Amino acid sequence: MSSPEHPVVPESPYPVVPESPYPVVPESPRPVPPGAEHPVDESRPLGRILLFGVQHVLVMAATPISAIFLMSATLRLNPGVTVDLLSAALLLSGVGSLIQSLGPWKFGPRLPFVMLPGGAPLILFMSIAQQHGLRTATGAVLLTAAFTFLVLPVFTRLLRFFPPLVIGTMIVIVGVNLVKVGALLVTGQPGAPGFADPARLGLAFATIGLIVLFTRLLRGVLRRLAVMLGLAAGTALACLTGQVHAGALLSGQLVGVPQPLPFGTPVFDLVAALPLMLYSLASMAEATGQTVINAEAVGKDIDIRSDVPRTVRGDALTSLLGGFFGLPLMVTSGENIGIVRVTGVRSRYVTAAAGAVLVVLGFLTPVARAISVMPSAVVGGAAMAVFAVITVLGVQMLGRASLEDHTAALTCAVALALGLLPVLVPGVYAGFPSGVRILLESGVAVGALTAAVLNVFFHHLGRGTAAAPSVAATAVPAEAPGTAARA
Repeated sequence: MSSPEHPVVPESPYPVVPESPYPVVPESPRPVPPGAEHPVDESRPLGRILLFGVQHVLVMAATPISAIFLMSATLRLNPGVTVDLLSAALLLSGVGSLIQSLGPWKFGPRLPFVMLPGGAPLILFMSIAQQHGLRTATGAVLLTAAFTFLVLPVFTRLLRFFPPLVIGTMIVIVGVNLVKVGALLVTGQPGAPGFADPARLGLAFATIGLIVLFTRLLRGVLRRLAVMLGLAAGTALACLTGQVHAGALLSGQLVGVPQPLPFGTPVFDLVAALPLMLYSLASMAEATGQTVINAEAVGKDIDIRSDVPRTVRGDALTSLLGGFFGLPLMVTSGENIGIVRVTGVRSRYVTAAAGAVLVVLGFLTPVARAISVMPSAVVGGAAMAVFAVITVLGVQMLGRASLEDHTAALTCAVALALGLLPVLVPGVYAGFPSGVRILLESGVAVGALTAAVLNVFFHHLGRGTAAAPSVAATAVPAEAPGTAARA
C-alpha cells in the first residue's frame, strides 16, 4: 500500500504517465508528489461524494437488477422471492463495495471498487439449481466462499506468473465482454422479439452522444457528472418517445427487508459445487487483473502480494454473506473503472458512497423499482461507452508489455483468440458436457489461463530463459520507464 512514506514511483511498470501513447481522457492520473495525500484517499464534500456515488449506482444498477430478473425467470421463482432477492442483491452489492473501498482489517484493497452478482457465477448457480435444487446451489456458494479462503495462500504464491502481458490480455477480454453486456441491454437477445429495434438503437446512440456532448461543453463538477447527466437526458428522451413504462413505480411496499435463506437450509454437496469451486480459481485471476487495472486507472502504486489477497478476501466474505440470502457468488466488478477514467474522480470514498446508496436501496423498494424503470437502451448505451474504456486500459497495459518480442506477441494473440472465441461465436462449445462448457464459455478465465500458461512456457521453462517480471513488481522501482514491464 502506498503512503506518504512510500510515494508513488513514476518509474514503476504500472503508474499512468501523462505521456502515455494511449490517452483515454484528457485528465489522466498524474504521479503524486512525495508527502502529498493520494487522490484515492482524499475525502470530498459530502454532497459531491454522494453525487458521484449516485453516478456509479446508475451505471451499475442494471447488472444486479437484470441478474435477479434472469435468475427469477429461469428458475421460475415467485414474485415475493424475486423482490427479496433483488433487495438482497442491492444490499450485498453495497456491502461489498464498502468493504473493497474502505478496506477494513485484511479485507478490501482500499481502491474505488464496486461489487456485483451476475456473469459466469450466475450461470453456474442456475445450472446447479436446475440439476440439484436451489438448496444445493446455495450450499455450493457457501462452500466456494470457504474454499476461496483456503486456497488463497497458494494462489498468492502464483502471482509471479502474472506479468503485464497476462494482465493486459485479460483486461482486454474483460472490456470486450462488458461491451457485449452493454450492447445486449440495447439490442436484446438475438432471435428475441424486437431484437435490434431501431428505436432502441437510436436511444442508445443518442445517450452516448449526450455523454460526449456534456463532456465537451461542461466544466468542473458537472463535467465529471457527464455519465449521470447523459443517463438522465437519455431517460427524458425516452419519455418523450414513449419508451418508458412507469406503471410499476407506485405498486408494492415501501420498505423491504431481505429474507435470510429464502430457499431453506443449504445442502452441501462437494460434487455439485465443483464447477463453481473451479471457477473461483479463475475468478481470483480476474481479481488480480481488476486490482492492477484499478490501481493503474487511479495512478496508485500497489503491492500485489498484499493488495490482491485483500480483494479476493473481500469477494469471498461478500459471497459468504450473499449465500445466506440466496445469491450467487458476488465478484469485484470492473464496470466502475471506466467511470473513474471518464470522470477523473479517483477517490475511493465515492465508491464507498455508492455502496452506502446501494445499501439504502436494498431496503427502499420504490427506489429500486424506479431505477429498473430506466430504459435498458439508455443504460446499455452509457455502459458501452464506459466499458470500452476498460478495453483501452488493457491495450495501454499491453503497450508496455514488449510486444515486439514474437513470443510475447504470440502469447497475447493466442490468449485473445481463445478468450474472445465464445464472445464472437456464441454456442461454440454447445457440444461439450455442461460443466466443461460453462468453464470454457468464460472467455476471461480461458484467456487468463492461456496467457499465464504460455507465459510460463516461453519465459519460465528452459535453461537460460529470462523470466518475465511479475505484477508483484508494481511496488518496486523500475530501472527506467518502459524497460521494466517485460513479458
